[in-house]
Amino acid sequence: MEPTLIYQQLGALLAQAPNLRSVDDNHQVPATTIQWLGRVSALVESMSGPSIEDAQLNIAVTNLIRRQGMGDAATQIMMILSRVLAKAELLSPANQRGGFISAGDGFDALAAISKIISSAKSTVLIVDPYLDDTSLSDFAVLANEGVEVALLTDSATIKPSLAPACARWIAQYGGRRPLQARSASAKSLHDRLIFIDSDEAWILTQSLKDYATRSPATIQRADRTIAMLKFEAYGEIWKTSIPVNG
Repeated sequence: MEPTLIYQQLGALLAQAPNLRSVDDNHQVPATTIQWLGRVSALVESMSGPSIEDAQLNIAVTNLIRRQGMGDAATQIMMILSRVLAKAELLSPANQRGGFISAGDGFDALAAISKIISSAKSTVLIVDPYLDDTSLSDFAVLANEGVEVALLTDSATIKPSLAPACARWIAQYGGRRPLQARSASAKSLHDRLIFIDSDEAWILTQSLKDYATRSPATIQRADRTIAMLKFEAYGEIWKTSIPVNG
């Protein structure tokens, strides 16, 4: 399997990692955790066939199950997976790197998203059902002057701080940094996306307001076909959404 594909898939799985120390009512490692372990183990093996990491991971997984989540097997598993992820990242093209962000790495999160938003030449559309004022102060400000920033959030989950932040932004920047913010009908947004110049779509596994603060997160570039489909779908939602008061 190509290192880039391993990097993307392993990063996505790590972003959804279960609590490896938790057990079910029978004090056994849950079936869902075992399924997750099977998937990451397959990716580690596909990285380069049988290897030190592959052998170490098999031993750690066996110990985790045998000891019912107790001991240091959970920590060993995550360390091995992080090491394999780092190797896959180094073997991937430069424009594919930096897509996985560990929990609590706030600066890394900002740096990764900054590269995406600052690359825009004309427009940035951020889709996120939980947008608040940090979408402007931490992220929209990363766009170059003259680039139009559009924010699409959900009326059921919009945060109260967004509207006044938009008003202050428009009052300060005006046409130098054009901004639009709209609210879609309740529970109509199911993705967290960043669209660049109506051409690229980046998929985020968490909302911007608490990106990578509680658990690992990924940023993955969608292939062109998926990007176009998503852009068309959210373009239609944008047309029927209402402006955020501010």
